[in-house]
Amino acid sequence: MCAPESIRAQLSRILDSHDFDATARTRNFLTYVVEETIAGRAERIKAYAIATIVFGRDATFDAHSDPVVRIEAGHLRRALDRYYLTAGVSDAIVISVPKGSYVPNFETRELPRLTAPAEKPPSWRRMLPIALFSLTLVAALSWLLVEWMGSNRLPKAPAIPHLLVKPFDDLTNAGNSRAIAVGLTREIIGQIAKFKDIVAIEGDAPLGTTVPTDDQRYILAGDVEMADNQFRLRARVINGIDNSVIWAKSYDGDLKASKLIAVEGEIARQVATTLAQPYGIIFQADTSQQPRNAPDDWQAYACTLSYYAYRASLDAKTHPIVRKCLEDAVQRFPTYASAWALLSQTYVDEIRFRYPVDPSSSPASIDRALAAARRAVELDPENIRALQSEMFALYFHGDVEAALKVGELALSINPNDTELVGEYGYRLALSGNWSRGCAMVDETRRRNPGPLAYYESALALCSYFRGDFREAAMWIAKTPTQANPNYHLIAAAIFAESGQTRDMVREREWLVTNAPKLVANLRSEIAVRVVRPTDVERLLSSLQKAGVAQPSDDHPLANRLMTTEP
Repeated sequence: MCAPESIRAQLSRILDSHDFDATARTRNFLTYVVEETIAGRAERIKAYAIATIVFGRDATFDAHSDPVVRIEAGHLRRALDRYYLTAGVSDAIVISVPKGSYVPNFETRELPRLTAPAEKPPSWRRMLPIALFSLTLVAALSWLLVEWMGSNRLPKAPAIPHLLVKPFDDLTNAGNSRAIAVGLTREIIGQIAKFKDIVAIEGDAPLGTTVPTDDQRYILAGDVEMADNQFRLRARVINGIDNSVIWAKSYDGDLKASKLIAVEGEIARQVATTLAQPYGIIFQADTSQQPRNAPDDWQAYACTLSYYAYRASLDAKTHPIVRKCLEDAVQRFPTYASAWALLSQTYVDEIRFRYPVDPSSSPASIDRALAAARRAVELDPENIRALQSEMFALYFHGDVEAALKVGELALSINPNDTELVGEYGYRLALSGNWSRGCAMVDETRRRNPGPLAYYESALALCSYFRGDFREAAMWIAKTPTQANPNYHLIAAAIFAESGQTRDMVREREWLVTNAPKLVANLRSEIAVRVVRPTDVERLLSSLQKAGVAQPSDDHPLANRLMTTEP
């Protein structure tokens, strides 16, 4: 191990460097783990100790429900990597924090030594080492070239889309117009970067030229023009292969100094959400592509596209195909965090919708779903799909409080991700916070062109619990998920309260015929999803009006909920 004084000197060098891009909390994190290790207390470096001593969390901190330490560890690792690629490239001591642990490693590396010049040998003796070195270099380069060509035959990462963001053109060229154009460009890049299934690249490749598909699949270009107290951004997305325009829109903003920054931020958020969200412009463009003999990297990415297509309908027949595709994807690309996250959600779906088990695969379990979600979060602590899947798995594991904490954390990282907003809002509503949760679901339905039926059935429940049965009936009638038993369960309760007898009878008969296990265990099935006992009883009362058989009370979660105060 390196000498403690040498390690401390290296720590000071890192902390004092402008190339160590880290917050005060991350710097405190690094200082703590380094000092504890030097002091011989490495075994004490755990998530709980870091959270309570460094981050000021109280004694109730739970690492499973609050991933703050994992996220900060990811920030620290990236900051150290950047430092050693820049200012620290020649440092003799390397401090690192390996994945899977918070205990730092200290390594020394040999640096080139300068020696005094020796007496010059004869010319032929001077040339011999040069010749030998040249031959060795040629051989080494040849070997590297062969290795590079061989390794590049195998994809190292999924073919997620790359978006080249060109600096917006300043058409006015007066006053602060240039600053506004630059500010909008950078703000949009920052907002798009929050979506981990798309790579935003800042650059200025000329339009009209073919852009490599594995570099920049799409190009965002635009221009800014000022007039009076307003500016207008005209933005467009161009397919990097054929230069076709796949999306274009104009945004207007106020030039008043008091509003300018806020307006730029709002426009950037709108553009980022429209382009990068699930079911957004990039998703739609990639879904329409059907490459022949697609390579592994595209197939793995295509699995995530197929998941979202399945998600829009929650079709039981499509589910095993999507699950198998995602399982293959994480096997080929074990560090693909988004695929692990979506795989976790397919496991949860198999459980909550009681999908028949595919004979060729093992049954899903909630523990398996939670393990896949946590693997995703471990790989990328700021990946919204990863955090959403952990929230989802925790919720159906019965740890609702922990689930909502993870959801709130994810929302703070990227409030523009409508897929997260809708799912977290639905969990909030079902846990009893109907007001805030339903507002979030409504926002998602307006902004996300994806699984409308899912959001509409949620809004039907929102209206039901608000006591507006006419509006609830309107929402549930719009929902086309006719094969999903939960849709019919919600519909039966709503129609019983709205007095639509014929519709109520139709839903009751469908449930008795197609979902007898659900009917036989209504209380337990509802209690897995709806948290407050008063809400459970209210739904059961409506289903009793509908003539649906009373459930049994044999589900442990149902029993717990029935004996717990809201």
